[in-house]
Amino acid sequence: MMDKYRQLDISGDTGLEITGESIEDLFKNAAAGLCELITDTSSVIVSDERKVTFSSDSTEDLLVKWLNELIFLFDAQGFIFKDCEIEIENNRLSGSISGGIFNPESHERRLLIKAATYNGLSLLNEGGSWKAKVIFDI
Repeated sequence: MMDKYRQLDISGDTGLEITGESIEDLFKNAAAGLCELITDTSSVIVSDERKVTFSSDSTEDLLVKWLNELIFLFDAQGFIFKDCEIEIENNRLSGSISGGIFNPESHERRLLIKAATYNGLSLLNEGGSWKAKVIFDI
């Protein structure tokens, strides 16, 4: 079994290398990796669900939009991702995400992630498995 994600140390920023058996798996692993950069998600209790649907011109752009949507939900509502059921087809993502509300008194605060960027972005399907690299502004 391959690692789902690995943090990259980049001067002034941070990033993730992500893998997945399917494109949906890769997006789910990217979301899990992002949220682990923000807090220890093992202490997050699932209490909420959000529906998500959006489209894009490319799968790479869809990945950045997905991650930035999760960053927005955290910044605006304190919502922290825990799991999802998503479908990706023709550069359109739809489904639901489940998670909980971040509580600074009970959840560890790690990095303050501002945005997923297009800098150094890559997304490849190699022999049936997916690999991506995403850099985040911190």
